[in-house]
Amino acid sequence: MPRLPVSDAELEVLKVLWAAGPATVRDVAAALRKQRRRLAYNTVLTLLSRLREKGYVAADRRGTAHQFRAVVTRDDLLGSSLAALAERVCDGMASPLVLALVRGQRFSAGEIAHLRKLLDDLTPRD
Repeated sequence: MPRLPVSDAELEVLKVLWAAGPATVRDVAAALRKQRRRLAYNTVLTLLSRLREKGYVAADRRGTAHQFRAVVTRDDLLGSSLAALAERVCDGMASPLVLALVRGQRFSAGEIAHLRKLLDDLTPRD
C-alpha cells in the first residue's frame, strides 16, 4: 500500500535519520541545528510522530527517551516518489521521466557504464 507523501520538513528529519542512524528527538534537533535549521523540540517531536504514523519511522524505548529510526531507505522513498510522479504526470510511463532526469546532465564514465548495464539488463515489455 502506498504511503502518504512526505513534507519538506519531514524529509529533513528523515535525512538526519538516514545519515545518523537511530536518534532521539534531541539528537535530531541538534543535527538540524548544525544544518542551520532551528526547530523547537516539540516541532521535531511532531515531525517524528507524523513520520511514524505514515510508516516511515519506528520508535524504540531506550531508557527514558524514545529512539527513532527510519524504516524506509532513501532509495525506497525515491522509487515510490518517482513512481507516483510518473503516474501523475506521465500517465504511468517511466520513460519520459527518465529522459527528463538524464537530459542535459553530465555523468562520469562509471555512471554511464552503470546506466548502460541497467538498460541492458531490462526485459523489454510487449
